[in-house]
Order: sequence, then C-alpha cells, then structure tokens
Amino acid sequence: MAADYVIVGAGSAGCVLAARLSEDPDVKVLLLEAGGPDTVPELQIPAAFPAVFKSSLDWDLLGEQEPGLGNRRLYLPRGRVIGGSGSINAMIYLRGHRADYDEWAEMGCDGWSYDDVLPYFKRAEDNERGADAYHGAGGPLAVADSRSMHPLVDTMLEAAVQAGHELIPDLNVDRPEGVGRFQLTQRDGRRCSTADAYLHPAEERPNLEVQTGVFVQRIAFEGDRAVGVEVVRNGLQETMRAEREVILSAGSYQSPVLLMLSGIGLEEELAPLGIPVRKSLPVGRNMQDHCMAQLNYLTDEPTLFGIFNPENFALLEGGRGPLTSNIPEAGGFLRTRPGLSAPDIEFHFAPSLFFDEGLTAPGEGGYCFGPVVIKPSSRGRVMLRAGLADSKPRVLCNFLTTEEDRQSVVDGMRLAMEIAEQPALKAVEREPFNVPSSDSDDDILEFVRRAGQSVYHPTSTCAMGAVVDPELRVYGTSSLRVVDASVMPTITRGNTHAPTVMIAEKAADLIQSRTPSLAQAEAT
Repeated sequence: MAADYVIVGAGSAGCVLAARLSEDPDVKVLLLEAGGPDTVPELQIPAAFPAVFKSSLDWDLLGEQEPGLGNRRLYLPRGRVIGGSGSINAMIYLRGHRADYDEWAEMGCDGWSYDDVLPYFKRAEDNERGADAYHGAGGPLAVADSRSMHPLVDTMLEAAVQAGHELIPDLNVDRPEGVGRFQLTQRDGRRCSTADAYLHPAEERPNLEVQTGVFVQRIAFEGDRAVGVEVVRNGLQETMRAEREVILSAGSYQSPVLLMLSGIGLEEELAPLGIPVRKSLPVGRNMQDHCMAQLNYLTDEPTLFGIFNPENFALLEGGRGPLTSNIPEAGGFLRTRPGLSAPDIEFHFAPSLFFDEGLTAPGEGGYCFGPVVIKPSSRGRVMLRAGLADSKPRVLCNFLTTEEDRQSVVDGMRLAMEIAEQPALKAVEREPFNVPSSDSDDDILEFVRRAGQSVYHPTSTCAMGAVVDPELRVYGTSSLRVVDASVMPTITRGNTHAPTVMIAEKAADLIQSRTPSLAQAEAT
C-alpha cells in the first residue's frame, strides 16, 4: 500500500494534517491509528471524560519513580482512539502566553513567534463569540463558552476576586493574567475534537484513507530517506510506502519511541538495546509537562456528583445541563512572586472532587482547585523499555526537581489556600477533604509530593532546534517530519491542545510550501 503522505497517529495533530493535506485532490493521504473509531458514547459526553481512563481507549502508561514526588509512579493517560488525547481531554481551549512563542523564535525557531503563529490559531478557530483581534470564526474547530456554567464555579471565581485577583473575560489574549471561565472545544454542548472538526468532514474524500487498528513499529528508510512505515495490521506485518513524506504525529511519548526504534537517538540509549544508530539526536530528552496539585473540599451545595441520571441525559440531548460540563470550567494565570515576566502558575476550578489522579470516582459532593506549574525548569525523559516496538516506553516527568519549580508550587499552593479562606468559599465549605496540614513550606511540599500529578501535557521530546528544524524536518534525514506537541522547544503556559492544533495547521502550510501571508489572509 502506498500514499504520498503517510501520517502516523490520528490524534489532535494528525487529524488536522490529514484534512489539510487532502484538500489537494492530486495527493493521496494515508492516516494510520493504533486505536479504534471514536464512536464510544462517553467520548461525546463532556463530563464523562474520566470514565475512559484506563480503558481500551487509553494507552495507560505508568511513569518511572518520580524523585520530586516521593518516588511515586504517575498515571499517564494518552488517547488510543481516533482523535487521540483530544478525544479524552477536558476540552480546555488555551493558547498560552505571547512570551512562550517569542521565546521559541529567540531560540532560533524562525517563523514561530507569537505574531507568526497567531494567524494559525485564528484559521483553526470557529469561536462562537465571533472574530476579533485574537480570535477567528468560520474555522473547523468549535470554541465555545460552557453550557454548564455551574454556580459553584462562580463562587470559586468570586473567592479569587476577594483574594485580590482580577476577573478577566478572555484567557486567550496575548498576555493573559487573572481568573475567568475557560472556553472549550465544544459544539452544542458536546466534545469537538479535531476528529470531529477536521477529520470526519473530510473522510469521504477519495484521496484520504483512514485505517484504524494499525500498529506502526518503525520507519522504513532507503539511505537517509524515509520511504514508509513498517506496521502490524490484523496480525500481519507489512510496509506502507510514502512517496513524498512520512509524518509522525504519535504524540510526545510515541513519536520519540518510533524515532528511537528506527535508529534515531543517542547511542548510549540505543546500543544497549541492539538498535543500530542511524542518526545521533537527543530524542526523548527535554521532556516538559505541567505538574498539578489540587486542594479538595467537601460541600453540601450542588456539585457534579450524581449527575449521570435520566433527567440530565435528557438535557444533554438539547446541549444543556451538567453533563455538558468539562469539569474544570474555569481557571486563571497568576504570578507567584515579583520579577517574573509572565505567570508561572495556572489554576483549574472544578465543581467536583478530583483526587488520586482522577482514578477514584468521588463518593460525595465537593470542589477543587490548586496550582499547576506552567513554566517548569525541570526536564524529564522518554526512554525505550526494550527494543520491541510494542513495549511501553519509560517516562520520567522529573517534576519539581529544581528549587525554582518547588518554590512556584509552594507559593502557588499558598495562593490557593488564601482563596479557600475567602468569605465566598467559607460560606459553602463543609470541611476539607484533601489539603496540606498547614501553610508551612514543609507541609505544603509534603502534600504536593503526595497529591501532585501530571495534568497530561507532555511536550518537547522531539524539540525544534534539537531533533527537528523549524520546518519540523528530522535532522539528518529526508522526507521525515514530526508534527505534534513533541516539537515544542519549551512548553506553553497553559493546556497544550490548542497549541498542538496550531502546530499542525502551520505544518500543513510548511509541507505544501504555502506562505504565512496566505494563512493570514485566510484567517482574517
């Protein structure tokens, strides 16, 4: 089997690429996905996303022992389904901060400054508020305000304002700072993944083929040129050829794994596994993720506990009611200390308990919020476990292993504890459910080591400037690109889904040699 472009991974980036590249009727696009179709009802019910954790829709990785979290091993979910992790995420639409992208440009990533990438954010977007200087309308990806609008979220925001934080209407301006409600990738109260937004409207095109249940083992090369991928399909091995390019969009865990299995990586890591080194590059290094620790409180006020009932399912049919909740309906960006050029902490405010990494369903009503370290200086790694293609990778997030990150999370937790003590929340609090013993540094750090988790935003394992060039081509090879969150040289200050969509939109232009000016024209 052959195509012009073979895309590995039908996730948040791969669905965008498949749709954009197949707009040209003269090219054939083949999109390969290890998981199955996105037809499970829970995927479309926003409030049900935790229900798919550790299911067949989840790669369900177990991280390495985390030295900064008391040697705990973290649960690391990834979507194993059409739409990828965008089919199982909390649907939060955040771009980050202007400084994130300007930093990329300063690092040598030409074409990736904030002003360069804003047109691609806008081109992707169909914001129900309409178009303005920061937002687009008429694009594929639905961006909407919450239909749930849970009153307890308003109470948490009121408490944040009482603590001195500004309430802002849009968390996607170029320099967001303050608290407010998230916009979501939803349409009519249902999830709108990039599979919904891009892939499904395009999948009837005769030049686009989507195959599910296909496990890619490694990249096939002729010399330095990538000519296809070796796969297992229905228990049989075969090679699928790419006449123009192989594009890895397998995510920040699996894209580096595929490169390393194909001989692209560091000799010190590949040689012990018997993998000949084709090109020495720091694949899997530089991993960055967001570490989160949540305060949890019990309340007698209505929450999201007990919402899965016939009455609410009837409301969901009309795109209304608590089942449309993405759970963390609001958040904010805060600086924990003077002298920072941009926020170092993000909050998520949820009208539900969320503990044990989301793996234990709440047994009663509560609410939660707490700091996420969004500009970490700690760096982790993705490593091969073995030379077998289906061995799950070893992932070390390396959270909170620098003094700077520990200070951010301690100071951020103090900000959260201050919000929790404001009159608006004290009026609804029944008792603490899971909080630090005191506001001392030691007690806060002990709590974070016990309660800290990934908020599921791995990036930077195939980073621009280290593994790929600013056009996302893998150094030392031809006809091979990586297009997903792994190419970010540094993580963005915010949830990573929207930036991943932007990366794929820009990559489609790079691959087709379209100009940014054309993207700008189409976005306005």
